[in-house]
Amino acid sequence: MMRTIEVAIVILTIVGAFVLTSYYVVLPHPGRISPLNLRQLAFSTLETLNYKAGLSEVVFKELDDPSWTRLQITLSTSLPPNIVYNLSVYEVVNNNGTITYELITSLASSETGLGIGSESASLLVTSSNTTFRVIPEKIGERTGNKTTLFILNCEDANGWWITGYTAQSLAQDFYELLSPYFETVVLINTTTELGELLNGTLLPMEKIRNAVIINTFGEAVPIPAGYYTSPNVGYDTSAKSYALYCYRIGEKVRQYNWTWASIVGYPFYYVSNKEYFQTSHNSWGIYGMKRVDKAGLNAFLRGLDGKPYQYDNTKITGSPGVVFLSEEAREACSYYGIFPSPYQTSTRALPSWITTTYNLQVAKYVFNPVGSWIPGAVFRHSGTGNFLAIGLTRIPDIRVTAIALLLYYSPRIYKQEFTAEGTQRLIVLQLGLVGGA
Repeated sequence: MMRTIEVAIVILTIVGAFVLTSYYVVLPHPGRISPLNLRQLAFSTLETLNYKAGLSEVVFKELDDPSWTRLQITLSTSLPPNIVYNLSVYEVVNNNGTITYELITSLASSETGLGIGSESASLLVTSSNTTFRVIPEKIGERTGNKTTLFILNCEDANGWWITGYTAQSLAQDFYELLSPYFETVVLINTTTELGELLNGTLLPMEKIRNAVIINTFGEAVPIPAGYYTSPNVGYDTSAKSYALYCYRIGEKVRQYNWTWASIVGYPFYYVSNKEYFQTSHNSWGIYGMKRVDKAGLNAFLRGLDGKPYQYDNTKITGSPGVVFLSEEAREACSYYGIFPSPYQTSTRALPSWITTTYNLQVAKYVFNPVGSWIPGAVFRHSGTGNFLAIGLTRIPDIRVTAIALLLYYSPRIYKQEFTAEGTQRLIVLQLGLVGGA
């Protein structure tokens, strides 16, 4: 009996201590424990509204149109229950060059405000009934050194990890998308022409220096037969590898101050020449290819940095999973009117340590870093040469590469001529946490 009483007293003491502690303890706000990026949420919500509720069309309709009600329902269901919002729509008015914004309407979830620490995102849209003309600035025009764009379109090579496309179809798409921004655009139609480009003999040198090279072949890179496949020039006889050719490309990027763009996957994983490698395949049934493996990227980086060639087949990429466009990239999407999905899957991200090992700096983040992984960025060498690496998975989205290049070079868009007034709307979505931040 005494033992039962003692146990009861102990239980009561513990319960009492817990109740007393809970009464006086001050718990942190949930937002401090698990912070929410309201700005990123606002951006993605605007994109969701555009896709699901036709936001860019609704804002031009009369305020009593039922689509406004459907828009607010979609907005409310798109956000977590602890988020309050205010969606404001403004008309953009141009009075002799002076831009003003006149409020048309607001949709709000609360009449008591958004608390403190709210964040916002905006979207500028144009009526579909409006015709206008856009004249992009040519890249390099401001400095007097207009940049040439070379797009690899070699008919005698095969690509890999460009599922659903051919390198040649991607080259045509890149041509249509980016040609307005370059004074000269050249399709490299054969590996022979690629060899001439690498040798600096394809065009006058002023058009070769400072150029942009887009490799549309994914994880593969075309290789010219002859000089660049010969022993100790492009072929490492001791390692039995064409990693040495990738090293030569790195050297050329440094020599000519090129920006080399890898659009998807693990860069320089294969080399391709249909005729030279007609009996070889990449172990997945695609003939005309040779596997270089991880050594290709490592050799390219050493060539870009001016380090002596060394065969190194160490894997350096990582798989951070779902990644999101950087804020700068999102703003560039709105400015240039090119809209890839704001989130992608990355399984070939580069590590941040390459910046110190190879004297690189991140000039522009295309995707937000994830820990020590960089899913997509323009890397600028401290000397000369740039490397755009988009470490996404399989199906290439050329809009990501396009936005990355436009973000880095930042050509201006000017001389927009609209046929009518009242054809633009500025949409501002402000989000806040219930109870403040």
